[in-house]
Amino acid sequence: MNRLAVFDCDGTLVDSQANICRAMEACFAQHRLEPPGRDSIRRIVGLSLVPAIAALLPEAEARQHELMAEDYKRAFHAMRTDRALDPEPLFDGIVEAIDALDQAGWLLGVATGKSDRGLALILEHHGLTRRFVTLQTADRHPSKPHPSMLELAIAEAGAAPHTTAMIGDTSFDIAMAINAGTHAVGVAWGYHEPHELTAAGAHRVSDTARDLPAMLEAL
Repeated sequence: MNRLAVFDCDGTLVDSQANICRAMEACFAQHRLEPPGRDSIRRIVGLSLVPAIAALLPEAEARQHELMAEDYKRAFHAMRTDRALDPEPLFDGIVEAIDALDQAGWLLGVATGKSDRGLALILEHHGLTRRFVTLQTADRHPSKPHPSMLELAIAEAGAAPHTTAMIGDTSFDIAMAINAGTHAVGVAWGYHEPHELTAAGAHRVSDTARDLPAMLEAL
């Protein structure tokens, strides 16, 4: 049975908070709404767009959440077209962790609230496209913490829940892992605090990306 390590993207592989916050602020401004603080925006990173906006603006109706999600996409696309996007760097040690896991025989995947296009652009920019055997996005799945992304990743990789680890920086990632019956590994460098990941059920929390390979081997 194959072993599978599935990474979240935003906050786990790359630091994308600046662009996410700017696009969300533009979306709220377009609707003449006071944008939430950046700490609030960071806390919904990882959710699919409509649930994320619903969490930020719970008093609005579902139709407005849907419209704002489309406006967020347009704002992000405009930033990309104008080349106004900030760099979204890989976190320190990520490439080394991917290399070590690959050499140890782990298959690699991604499960993210990004769109197919957004994920493809990030992976291509960093030269990582060919490193992952399964890519799951919000375009084809319910939002985290629903287990759909992980379940399909496991099926595509020929793995099993007990041979799979979900690696993420938010309680949404940890809850998805628990719902799918996989190992849940939190990371301390992302957008939720380590104690929140532990409270959500993380089996381990990694302080640095370089610690991940040994941590997964010990599961």
